[in-house]
Amino acid sequence: MTDIKTTEAKLSSKAEIILLKIKHNCLLGNLRKIAKDIKKDHELALELWSTAEFLPRLLAVLILDKNRLSEDDLNAFTADMQTHDFNERNNLMDWLFANQLTKDKQKIALIESWANSPFALQRRTFWYYQGRLRWTGKTPPENTEDLLSLIEATITQEQAEVQWAMNFTAGWIGVFDEQYRDRCIELGKRTGLYKDEKVSKGCTPNYLPDFIRIEYNKRQKD
Repeated sequence: MTDIKTTEAKLSSKAEIILLKIKHNCLLGNLRKIAKDIKKDHELALELWSTAEFLPRLLAVLILDKNRLSEDDLNAFTADMQTHDFNERNNLMDWLFANQLTKDKQKIALIESWANSPFALQRRTFWYYQGRLRWTGKTPPENTEDLLSLIEATITQEQAEVQWAMNFTAGWIGVFDEQYRDRCIELGKRTGLYKDEKVSKGCTPNYLPDFIRIEYNKRQKD
């Protein structure tokens, strides 16, 4: 297991220079530029993560070496994310998912084992991954019936971040899989999740009956 330090230990001069670069008003795009210059630097990433600050942790995610990330490491990162507010911890997990976990078959297998993880963020990632398979047009595994049954049985008891990802998966099942479409629409009506949510112009609402209708109709025009 990698030694993930979250103490106030003295940082290296390299880490201090990087922190100065991102300390004030750093945009997310700038983090990617900095990461591109650094490339991979696992030790520096762990130093940045140890600061417990949001932007340094985002940068850390970009420069981690996926080959050195064990299951214990990922559990430790996930636990550390709980110190952030709702939006920050979801953003951190999303970056970890996109920039590390999906780049490695072993990590994808780990995601697929997170349906019953004690960490809500990992359960959210499991469901987001299942929905994303469908959203990106990839042939989904033959688990749709089981997934939908589990969503129907547990979504109202789940934490908010997990509810969103389960709803996301149900939405894309409804869009792409005709045999389950009415069932997904009915699920949305029964739970009422996101029915009164306000969305920006041009954005698709999360309320399942509207989401499925809009996204399905979009694809009939292609």
